[in-house]
Amino acid sequence: MKDANQPKFIHLRCHSEYSVTDGIVKIDEYLNQALETGMPAVGLTDLSNVFGAVKFYKKAIDKKIKPLIGCDVWLQNEKNREQPYRILILCQSQAGYLNLSRIISKSFLENQYKGRAEIKSSWLLDEFNAGLIVLSGGVQGEIGQLVLNDKTEEASETALKWQQKFGDRFYLELQRYAEGKAYDDQERYIQHALHLASENEIPVVATHPIQFMQEEDFRAHETKTCIAEGYVLADSRRPKTFSSNQFFKNSEAMQALFKDIPSALENSVEIAKRCNFSFHLGETYLPNFPIPDGMQIDQFLKVEAEKGLKQRLENITKTENFDEKVYADRLNFEVDVINQMGYAGYFLIVADFINWSKQNNIPVGPGRGSGAGSVVAYSLGITDLDPIEYNLLFERFLNPDRVSMPDFDIDFCQEGRDRVIDYVKEKYGAESVSQIATFGTMAARAVIRDVGRVLDLPFLFVDSIAKLIPMELGITLTEAIEKESQIRDRIKKEEEVKELFDLALKLEGLIRNVSMHAGGVLIAPSEISKFSPIYCQSEGEGVVSQFDKDDVESLGLVKFDFLGLRTLTILSMAIENANKIRQADKLAPLDIEEIPIDDEPTYDLLKASNTTAVFQLESRGMKDMLKQAKPDCFEDIIALVALYRPGPMDLIPEFCRRKHGIDAVSYPHPATKEILKETYGIAVYQEQVMQIAQVVAGYTLGSADLLRRAMGKKKVEEMDAQRANFIEGATKNNLNERQANDLFDLLEKFAGYGFNKSHAAAYAKIAYQTAYLKTHYASSFIAASMSADMNNTDNVHLLFDDCARNKVELLPPNINQSQFKFVTVNQTQILYGLGALKGSGQIAIEEILQERQKSGPFKSLFDFTSRLDLRKVNRRVIESLIKAGAFDEIENNRASLLASISLAINYADQANANIGQNNLFDTAEEQQIELVNVAPWDTQKQLLEEKEALGFYFSGHPFTYYKKMIREFIPTKLSDLIPREAPYLVAGIISDVRFKMTSRGKIAIITLDDSEGRMDMVVGSKVLNDFYELIKEDQLLFVEGRVSHDDFTGGNRINVIKAFDLLSIQSTKAQLLKITLNRQAKPDELKNLLKPFCNGAFGADIKKCRVKVEYQNQQGKVELMLGPEWSVALHEDLIFGLVASFEDDNVKILYN
Repeated sequence: MKDANQPKFIHLRCHSEYSVTDGIVKIDEYLNQALETGMPAVGLTDLSNVFGAVKFYKKAIDKKIKPLIGCDVWLQNEKNREQPYRILILCQSQAGYLNLSRIISKSFLENQYKGRAEIKSSWLLDEFNAGLIVLSGGVQGEIGQLVLNDKTEEASETALKWQQKFGDRFYLELQRYAEGKAYDDQERYIQHALHLASENEIPVVATHPIQFMQEEDFRAHETKTCIAEGYVLADSRRPKTFSSNQFFKNSEAMQALFKDIPSALENSVEIAKRCNFSFHLGETYLPNFPIPDGMQIDQFLKVEAEKGLKQRLENITKTENFDEKVYADRLNFEVDVINQMGYAGYFLIVADFINWSKQNNIPVGPGRGSGAGSVVAYSLGITDLDPIEYNLLFERFLNPDRVSMPDFDIDFCQEGRDRVIDYVKEKYGAESVSQIATFGTMAARAVIRDVGRVLDLPFLFVDSIAKLIPMELGITLTEAIEKESQIRDRIKKEEEVKELFDLALKLEGLIRNVSMHAGGVLIAPSEISKFSPIYCQSEGEGVVSQFDKDDVESLGLVKFDFLGLRTLTILSMAIENANKIRQADKLAPLDIEEIPIDDEPTYDLLKASNTTAVFQLESRGMKDMLKQAKPDCFEDIIALVALYRPGPMDLIPEFCRRKHGIDAVSYPHPATKEILKETYGIAVYQEQVMQIAQVVAGYTLGSADLLRRAMGKKKVEEMDAQRANFIEGATKNNLNERQANDLFDLLEKFAGYGFNKSHAAAYAKIAYQTAYLKTHYASSFIAASMSADMNNTDNVHLLFDDCARNKVELLPPNINQSQFKFVTVNQTQILYGLGALKGSGQIAIEEILQERQKSGPFKSLFDFTSRLDLRKVNRRVIESLIKAGAFDEIENNRASLLASISLAINYADQANANIGQNNLFDTAEEQQIELVNVAPWDTQKQLLEEKEALGFYFSGHPFTYYKKMIREFIPTKLSDLIPREAPYLVAGIISDVRFKMTSRGKIAIITLDDSEGRMDMVVGSKVLNDFYELIKEDQLLFVEGRVSHDDFTGGNRINVIKAFDLLSIQSTKAQLLKITLNRQAKPDELKNLLKPFCNGAFGADIKKCRVKVEYQNQQGKVELMLGPEWSVALHEDLIFGLVASFEDDNVKILYN
């Protein structure tokens, strides 16, 4: 007799959002629906992957639903790869999961075709079938396709082949979800499958491929498939492989659908019972680190740590308070905790690849995060900061009272990071090492754009709607609709906008793509595929685990963070540059680890806030803070790195006043003095909270770390318990209950903003090292900084400006001397890197450098083109080199060079065509080919061409052309501006323009540059409409506006009220034009210059200026005020024409 409570049907098939190309089911919604419909088990079978399996498993267990793990896979069609089959694989056991993982990994690594990872039937039939249940795939399976193609005999043979290998673990799969002709095909297949099953005793099973949760979600699902495949929804030719029936159907609906085949329903339940795979969660699997024979790993850690500590102590400067026993005791304590928690191998593995990096000249950071608080890590070479000297706490990193994996985040030089990963693969086996998957989701703006494209809406229409969504990190569409009235209005009034948002809201937040975690690397004790299947791109690039970082850690794999830090690359290049100079001066090489930590000139540089490109200290806000703080010791830098964040930033003024004795230093309790002394009585670090709890309330540092975490989480029950413990401990140390309560409240406040001191100290060390190099080797440091960011012209420009402040000259690019990167010539000169020219490219520059190395300097433009492969060094590259001045050493008329490019290219073509016929065709020099005769560019033209090639004005600045005249009536420089209510009148050249659509219409953000400073300015939509024609790059602009602080950049910005060009501002400010003539002057020349600008030449809105002429000779002088009819509009052509004819000192404009 059957159990009445036994389920009648179980869903074995579901494509969740993790199928990426199709499926919009969210795991939580899927499980909640199963719970509501009384389904005790459900399966997750995404397409070609198990990305969501761990999350699904954990959430299902939490809801007391049995999770069935499987995969819907592509099966290679041996006869026609264009028409692959599908089958469903479910895990019965651990062995089955391992086989599924191997099959999926193999399909990605070895057998991808047109974006599909396909498995071969032989893998399942011959190698990897234990512990797996296979469903035939319905009409999409091999048997189904053979039936539909009337190959019934071959279909029977195929079914028997699978049955022979899998026995009762092979099922013929029946489905009824299609519509129209596809439904007829399904029914035809079902009838044959039932006949086949009856003849050969093969069980059948009913499944329903879920793609979305509700019937009304079908259009949203189709939209997602179009996004993934690049189709438009209305395209009649797009593949339509899904039906509107593929939503979650309850058991009753499925029973009605298959009432004629009850055994197919029963077998879905039977399969669910047979699948009993469980993930092993909560364990840790470290790779096996090789140790000497006869020694345990715990012993080996202690030996290596003691040996390393001895070397460290031999090299540190001994102060009068130095006590070797303190180091030894701390090391022994840490070793005991590490071994007790089973993490000896972890420390040894990290130490091994870090020390290999150092031995192979790959720069490694001194530490990152709380790991810098470990003496063992310091002794093994993992970190380079003495935790005893800087009072860093081990328990903040590894706490016996809080069992969690240690986590060293390691910074490597960007250029060497991949070499370290390759070393790890070589040591532990490539199959045991992989990087980690991350999943990109459809964010608010992106999903609007995606859905708009699929709906075939005009780009500008969709773009205008997307730009209405506020630029806030993590904002959702629902929040955007609530915040932005324009969105609500358009949804209400425009049907297209309503449909756009209806679909986008259903797709928002779904997974869109798979990528690689920035730094996470897994090292497993055996093949990664024993834990997680592998995913990679079709070319085999970007190998990652299919589980994200949280899931691999749940499975017990250990993640090692290999992070690329550009500053380490800069340090490495700067030291290399500096050592070339030192070698020329016959000095020993500089060792950055040996520099003094109390170098006075370095602290002078910090006090002067000369910190452009100095790690962590380069922002505008940081520079302002350095001016206030005037740091004079390393501890100050640590504190400033910790304080410069939202929240504690408010404490900076008080910190500075206390440091300089303006405010008295006070302590919340006498017992806290020693702890807070280094930060002038202000709690800055999380470690200080822990130490106060230890000293005042008798906490161990381990329990104090738990207190710190509890304060951060703010859970009421936990905080009440901690408060009681704290008060109890504090009252034993002579505090009354009120004092203890007050101190606990204070600590809670501190814990809310306190920063990890270990991390701050490690990054402060890098900050100090970069500041030291900038102080003593400015050209080497700036050249390295430019080279590390040479594709970012804004940063190169910033560093170009910084050269002048640091008495360094940046020499122009030179075709016969420059390298790809910026190179240091000497202590005060840098040579421009050819790789930083716009439109050059690495391949072209390498071709130039190789030929120069091989055959010597280039003698002319014709010599240059004839010696190079012009497919690599094309016209655009040559133009960029000329405009930047790289050929000036050969020929300084850039206009002539530019005009001669076609001639030089033709010459090169002829020369290459006549190789070996020297008697018929001479060299360029022998022929004496002439450049095209063109007048040289004027200064303004040269600057504009330089800007096009380099991204900024190099040999001068166009504002200097106007500077003397403008400063007569606008003395205020951009660099002098400070926030105030009263508006400023300023002038400069527009160096950059960006337009944005906002809820209030189109605005412009322009960068104004007056050669002594730059400032961003916001031009609102109304002002932009009024002055649109003036907002052009390289235009001279006059602006009236208010200066305010810019929270985003940390600097200031101007909100523009009015804008003017030179003519209109002159017409309001100028009172008189005075021209002095001597006896050589020609009155007719003056008349001809003035006439085009007299009354009638310009509109009535341009106020004319009276002209006074002063004539002088040896006998005397006379002044003559010309009549009103000679009043002129002060156009720049007139002003500079007068200057050219009568000299600068003889042309004066008087302003009111």
